[in-house]
Amino acid sequence: MTQLAPPPTPTQAAPSRGRPRRGALAGRDNRAGLGMVLPTTIIIVAIVIVPVIWNLILAFQDTDFTSIAENGLLNSFTLNNFVEVFTDPGFWTSLWTTIVYSVFSTAGSIVVGLVAALSFRAPFRGRGVVRSLMLLPYVAPVVAVTFVWQIMLNSQFGIVNTLGKEWFGWEHPIDFLGKAPYALITVIFFEIWRYFPFAFLFITARLVALPRDVEEAALVDGVTPWQNFRHIVFPQLLPVISLLSVLRLIMTFNKFDDVYLLTGGAAGTEVSAVRVYDTLIGSFDIGGAAANAFVLSAILGVFLFVYVKFFAGKGDDE
Repeated sequence: MTQLAPPPTPTQAAPSRGRPRRGALAGRDNRAGLGMVLPTTIIIVAIVIVPVIWNLILAFQDTDFTSIAENGLLNSFTLNNFVEVFTDPGFWTSLWTTIVYSVFSTAGSIVVGLVAALSFRAPFRGRGVVRSLMLLPYVAPVVAVTFVWQIMLNSQFGIVNTLGKEWFGWEHPIDFLGKAPYALITVIFFEIWRYFPFAFLFITARLVALPRDVEEAALVDGVTPWQNFRHIVFPQLLPVISLLSVLRLIMTFNKFDDVYLLTGGAAGTEVSAVRVYDTLIGSFDIGGAAANAFVLSAILGVFLFVYVKFFAGKGDDE
């Protein structure tokens, strides 16, 4: 008689049933993860990657509004746009203006924000209300505040020139927005005033998180307030200040609306973003504007690479 094989024990059958179940669970998890990531990926591709690629394509085309109307979106390819960018003295002038404007505006806004944050560190009655008022320059509409500054600095009826004549004995009114170098200095001061609350928020948040026991012990040992700030507080703020410097430098380097609304890029205030706009709207040169924009993006990319390579890690360690 043939002997029947004994039925498999539950411990022997469990692995064969578990493998497909684990595979099915893994596949379901992968599909769920893909479903969560896909909307964000589509948005990034649509609003970031596609425009960047299309701008790069336009930068190598000899195109304007007329050629697009006649030939469509693809026109003859050329390197003349980049040749004109690098050989045009106006590009280098605007780039130097942008660097000066960005560096001084960034440094000024961080310094003022740091001073403001330290001033409001000690508690006092009404500190929350005053802190909220400090944010007004940052949250106010840029069109409204630039209009107010234009009225205040007007050379004929502005309050600044009026007070300058009465209190400081100015013989002639100063054209703050229409004469170099006053115009560039004015837009730098406007940028500092408008964006120091951004630095104020970051630095205040870091100051709140600082441990006070080390400072209190140092003060008991007899250190001065300046020594306490220089050797204890400031080193702990360096990572935040480093991050703020990069963020504000990138934002200011791309700044268009503040300068354009105040001066229109006149009187030595034509920063690179305003030059790109003038190339596109004033000269109807789409390819040239795209080439200018691509070169500026490449410069910012180099700055960002240098920061990540040489400074970001040191800030994290500190």
